[in-house]
Amino acid sequence: MTTEINIAIIGAGVVGLAIATELSQQQKGVLVIEKNRTFGLETSSRNSEVIHSGIYYPADSLKTRFCVEGNRLLYEFCRKYDVGHRRLGKIVVATDEDEVGKLKELYRQGVKNGVGDLRLLSRNEVKELEQNVEATAGMLSPSTGIVDAHSLMRLMYGLSREQGTDFVFDTEVVGINKTGDRYSVEIRDREGTSSFVTSILINSAGLYSDAIARLAGINIDEAGYRLHYCKGDYFNLNSPDGAPVNRLVYPLPEQAGKGIHVTPNLDGAVRLGPSAYYVDEPDYRVNESQRETFYQSVKKFLPRLRIKDLQPDFAGIRPKLQGPEDTFRDFVITHEEARGLPGLINLIGIESPGLTAAPAIGRYVAEMVRRLC
Repeated sequence: MTTEINIAIIGAGVVGLAIATELSQQQKGVLVIEKNRTFGLETSSRNSEVIHSGIYYPADSLKTRFCVEGNRLLYEFCRKYDVGHRRLGKIVVATDEDEVGKLKELYRQGVKNGVGDLRLLSRNEVKELEQNVEATAGMLSPSTGIVDAHSLMRLMYGLSREQGTDFVFDTEVVGINKTGDRYSVEIRDREGTSSFVTSILINSAGLYSDAIARLAGINIDEAGYRLHYCKGDYFNLNSPDGAPVNRLVYPLPEQAGKGIHVTPNLDGAVRLGPSAYYVDEPDYRVNESQRETFYQSVKKFLPRLRIKDLQPDFAGIRPKLQGPEDTFRDFVITHEEARGLPGLINLIGIESPGLTAAPAIGRYVAEMVRRLC
């Protein structure tokens, strides 16, 4: 007898959980499939845990739309359910006159994106806010903050289960076949392989979302869905002088990331990172040879930094659609009806600001599903 599922979500990272949380309020028969032993063990738990404001991306992009909306929704969600978070604010710094023009461009982009609380800072104004930071100029983003990502995901998981959503862990999707107006999904767990059928299949598989799209019969190169793994290492700042900053402090963004930044944690510790370099396969070992690179990058605006205070922390992998030579690539969040796959919703390349955007993406996908039901 074949098991029938109303809606199946592949992936229990923060985005998959946000979708499940929204769907559980309006739909029955929702199943979430996760290949790891529990939720949120990959990209969702190996990041800076920053609530972004939405300043970095083109105004008409999904990244901007869902980041700006998600910023508001995430703060509301955290306050409602008492999830650990703090609205610290962020300063983006220009370390010389050549960078001031780029800083002003970033400011204008943020304003265009609808981030209305940005403020340009002089050298003295930066110093008044962060006495240990040296900068030619800065930009303050008051609505940037930090969140306990694990507590957030644990809450979403609990809320979804309370509303009847089922979760299966240690279970990998190994086959997808379209049969009429439904999908036959083959899964493998410790006991072997089995299958179920579903009318709506949501691919929120993070690092492996392109592989899931391929299983569904999509040519991922023709579609532009092939992912590139971009690794980021983090170092803890273990200084006897305590935390050198009260806010997040960022350099100007780089091609593959936002630059090695300084982030206070909810527990009072300070983290540096992430770096950004492309790798062939996920590898979560911290590249300790990067300590010197971290030191040289951050001491430009934090001159009292000592290299001996940098201790390896952890590493994460971003599932980027943007390759090493590419320009900006947006999130892919699409119903694949035009490819002859009605009922299949792909979410591919959900990297930063995916954590911030998750509540907004959850609402968006839930609305897509509502229209299909």
